[in-house]
Amino acid sequence: MKILDLACGHGRHANRLAELGHTVVGVDVSKGFLEIAQANKKGTNVKYVKEDMREISFKEEFDRALLLFTSFGYFDDRENFRVLENVAAALKSGGLFCFDIPNRDASLKNFSPFIVTEKEGNLMIDRSSFDVKSGRWHDDRIYIRKGKRVDAPFSVRLYNFTEMKSLLDAAGLDIQACYGDWNAQPFTGESRRMIVVAKKV
Repeated sequence: MKILDLACGHGRHANRLAELGHTVVGVDVSKGFLEIAQANKKGTNVKYVKEDMREISFKEEFDRALLLFTSFGYFDDRENFRVLENVAAALKSGGLFCFDIPNRDASLKNFSPFIVTEKEGNLMIDRSSFDVKSGRWHDDRIYIRKGKRVDAPFSVRLYNFTEMKSLLDAAGLDIQACYGDWNAQPFTGESRRMIVVAKKV
């Protein structure tokens, strides 16, 4: 199949899919990630493109589209919807779209304002808050590596299933399945992830 991997990062999915025989186009805005992806593609049939997913202009080219590991929701609501419209435009009729995002309902139930992660003597500190009016989770993330501090704040829109279904319907994408994890467990209000498979109608 021909597969579109949006926010492909360093190509961990795109390169593996190409090794399995698929033709893959990986799109990301990070030049550094794309350079790593290109270096690791090992002669497989992957084309890497540096582009913003809000600006892609593919038309009915792909059998499948992927947007994995919380790569959706970083823009405002209008631009997030444009991404879904772009995905629908890129898919052939009957093509499938799979994306993976946090489940807002479970995220709020398990919300922690402070998380400290230590790895090999380095620290990642997350100081989080949630805006109930905008639906956005804000994280004032701090990295401390070798004694040096780097601030990397970000904000992401969290969606519940009802909101995502409305957006996908409006974009011409019909939900075929929704799972709570990558072992295909049923999606519930307690599921940490929302893994959706939608079909272009």
